[in-house]
Amino acid sequence: MQQGERLKKMKAPNVLSLQASSFSAVLLFALFSHNARTGDSGSQVRHASSTRIDIVESSGDLREALQEKPPLHFGSSHEAGLTIEVNDSVKYQQIDGFGASITDSSAWLLSQKLTPAQRTALLKRLFDNKQGIGLAILRQPMGSSDFSLADCSYDDVPHGESDPELKHFTIDRDRQYILPVLREALAVNPKLKIIASPWSPPGWMKTSGSMIGGTLLPSSFTPLARYFVRFVQSYEAAGVPIFAVTPQNEPRNIPGDYPGMGMTAEEQTVFIREHLGPAFRDAHLKTKIMAFDHNWDLIDFPDRILSDLKAAGFSAGTATHCYGGSPEAQTKLHNHFPAKGIWLTECSGGEWQKGNLLVAEADLIIETTRNWGQSVVLWNLALDQNHAPHLGGCTNCRGVVTIDHSQSPATVIPTVDFTALAHASKFVAPGALRIDSVASEESPLKHVAFRNTDGSIVLLALNPSESATTLSIAWQGQYATYTLQPGAVVTFHWQQKSRTRH
Repeated sequence: MQQGERLKKMKAPNVLSLQASSFSAVLLFALFSHNARTGDSGSQVRHASSTRIDIVESSGDLREALQEKPPLHFGSSHEAGLTIEVNDSVKYQQIDGFGASITDSSAWLLSQKLTPAQRTALLKRLFDNKQGIGLAILRQPMGSSDFSLADCSYDDVPHGESDPELKHFTIDRDRQYILPVLREALAVNPKLKIIASPWSPPGWMKTSGSMIGGTLLPSSFTPLARYFVRFVQSYEAAGVPIFAVTPQNEPRNIPGDYPGMGMTAEEQTVFIREHLGPAFRDAHLKTKIMAFDHNWDLIDFPDRILSDLKAAGFSAGTATHCYGGSPEAQTKLHNHFPAKGIWLTECSGGEWQKGNLLVAEADLIIETTRNWGQSVVLWNLALDQNHAPHLGGCTNCRGVVTIDHSQSPATVIPTVDFTALAHASKFVAPGALRIDSVASEESPLKHVAFRNTDGSIVLLALNPSESATTLSIAWQGQYATYTLQPGAVVTFHWQQKSRTRH
């Protein structure tokens, strides 16, 4: 990721100071127990014929994080003022899920700095939908990134040598702690979708002869396609199936102090069309290929790839990042190629951010999905108290959780990213469809709605303004009224009355 772009795009940290014990006992208690609440018997009688709306809210200062609020019930009365109409007969894209990246650094922290009991508890908090927040997507670097302990690929040979037959290919380094942690996460959520991206192919494939800098040698297009096939096959054999790959992380960014590689749209078109796509086809791999994997302001790059019919035939769609431009670029791309998917695969927050972070992170989720995003994937799942370990690049990025190992035992500190993700990932299940939500008038509120495969409805709303806003939710001719405080985020969740709740 590019530091200059990051500085222009994002806004600021407000990390929660919670010990590991309060992580489960305070932050998550209300959220994970809300399904068990039945309310008083009088309330049940009064609302026996109406649909109940469960509510979870977080305040802008995070003094209240993921707090269950008293439920609402739909009724016939409609107060004047702002109305958000939810229409589940109008359907948009399918949602694959929300998540982050178990980078080399994250895996090392989870494996080496937490006890087995701590790690098991944390993975349940992150990936289990009942006991946790139900993260459903991981994006895994193929080899080193800027958040790694060492500079390496899966086929390293002495400088000046090459290995086009991939005789030295091995994922053995990943067997130390990356693959074990991934298998633990998959044991918690067997339906996890894993997207893999290289920051750099082996140095011998590049003009620089190094993992840092350079472009792909013309002679390396075919070996690199084989490299992807070997990776997917090796990971699957190790118990970690790969949902999708991208050809190159941030192909228009060539970092000077950590692995990376430049790749033009024309080069990526040729690589997908003539090498990677046919290699996956011939190996009978079901793994998807997502083009691009870079910023919204460079959206002409995937536009050129998907305009090539043969390359498009091998491409499921486009992966995007948030560090330049705006999510409306995704709608522009969708309008050009409505049959192709769009996945946001990386967006990090960090110390450079200013203002209300919950607003910034919730706005990212809402606007990305309102603009056809099928996923919202943040960057590091876990970093330590020094925003480390890292090889180069970002020295002040924020993880979804912080693992503070300055004392023993280490403590787990959920950050604002955990809270923002939970407002979506806990309630919007993979396979859900985005549905229509329309405000009756000009409004400061941001919102997006979804219908899960079980028929339940989710409305996520954000109040970025400095004053409280009262809204009415309209759905199927019924109404419910709620006041959302300034800087707060709320998730409304209700089950269709005709269906049986479990």
